[in-house]
Amino acid sequence: MTALSLTSALKDDILVVGLAQGAPARKGGKASLVIESGELALDTKTLEEILTDLGATGKADEVIKIPGNSVRLLVFTGLGKASQQYGHETLRRAAGAAARVLTNQKSATFALPVRGIQDVSAVSQGAGLGAYLFNEFRSDESATSTSPLAAAKIYTPQASKAEYKEVANEASVIAAYTHLARNLINTPPSHLNPSTFAARMVNEVKVAGGTRAGLSITVMTESALKSKGYGGITAVGQGSANPPRLVRISYTPTGKVKAAKKYAFVGKGITFDSGGLALKPALGMEAMKSDMSGAAAVCAAVLAIAALKLPIAIDAWAPLAENMVSDNATRPSDIITIYGGKTVEVLNPDAEGRLVLADALQRAQEEKKLDAIFDIATLTGAQVVALGTRTSAVMTNNQALSDAFVSLTEKTGELFWPMPLPSELRASLDSPVADLANIGDRMGGMLVAGIFLKEFVADDLPWLHLDIAGPAYNDRSPHGYTPVGGTGIGVRSLIAIAQEQI
Repeated sequence: MTALSLTSALKDDILVVGLAQGAPARKGGKASLVIESGELALDTKTLEEILTDLGATGKADEVIKIPGNSVRLLVFTGLGKASQQYGHETLRRAAGAAARVLTNQKSATFALPVRGIQDVSAVSQGAGLGAYLFNEFRSDESATSTSPLAAAKIYTPQASKAEYKEVANEASVIAAYTHLARNLINTPPSHLNPSTFAARMVNEVKVAGGTRAGLSITVMTESALKSKGYGGITAVGQGSANPPRLVRISYTPTGKVKAAKKYAFVGKGITFDSGGLALKPALGMEAMKSDMSGAAAVCAAVLAIAALKLPIAIDAWAPLAENMVSDNATRPSDIITIYGGKTVEVLNPDAEGRLVLADALQRAQEEKKLDAIFDIATLTGAQVVALGTRTSAVMTNNQALSDAFVSLTEKTGELFWPMPLPSELRASLDSPVADLANIGDRMGGMLVAGIFLKEFVADDLPWLHLDIAGPAYNDRSPHGYTPVGGTGIGVRSLIAIAQEQI
């Protein structure tokens, strides 16, 4: 994990600064370049001439390295169009893009155009999020040949102030637990199944401080799940040699700190999704190791919330199952009973995430004095069709909660877009033999899935459903602070929910 800190002096031999696109020198001419190094003075005229000769543009995601005079290496990271005040996400992505390419380096100073504490926070987060590699399954020789940037120092004259140090520490926590979520997502199903996921969380809770940090964890095995009526998790997991689990991680503030609110986070945890007896095509199936991204997000977020000692109580629920093909797999037309008693006709075994979530949503609501419930899931391919691979969906039974969440994500930089739950689509979930079916109209499939989950949430309990199917796993090129593979989407916003107490 990259060490994040603040500095008011340039001591590293690597310096990262911003590069922006200025206005064209004349109409139709080439845009000028603007070096943005905050309050650190540089010989910008000479450097701009060199960068122009190199063909630099200052566009987002562009990173150019040149030898320096006072430092060994100057790194220019694109900010896009020049501005008097750069957005937090612009700074976050620029810092992340630079950190991402600074592999095998001991330390670098980031002197970007920060104008206040939130800018410093964004640059710190970006550097921490961008400095990530997943080397767990490489041989010793190849794993040690490439390593992420070891230390990032954020340049600011305010480096000695306590409140600035606090945001740097917060960025370290956010980056560390986003890395945890990414690591879980990137771990192959040969090494991460419901049992090993649960065991890993037991260890993570212990490392985080356990009861001293206000944390506790319980794990329900397949026999307990079956005997207590968790029909969704049981049905999805019964086709696999790796039996299902239900993990609950609880956080309650310690000492004299009182919890202002209590939330439940529920994350879909399908450790591998073959589609079951509705077998998926082979092309792209390898990415189905990421179908537990929601569970990774809620588990990582609650541990981060505990590390930040936030004054809020959280129950994180991770229903874990492996959806496989076998003689025991759930068949199309099977009827199952969800925890709490509702029956579901399983028309499509590949619409399994909503079944495990239904169990966990029902169980989570049994806890007293719950203020709101949030679920996060790689739920539908229809989400990707509707919103693409970088924007997630938000659905709700409480418009005020949705509005507050979307406003909050403008600060975290995670892209979410509100979607409706049209009442006319509910009829498509009707079943002639059960309370409802697990699939309905194909058109608007993302919305139908949200309507299905709404059936398992009390009308008077504020609820938010986050469909992260596309943004959870990046199978294209890296960008900003986002690597190839698991992205950890949702972790920052779940933490922010606890911070803001929306």
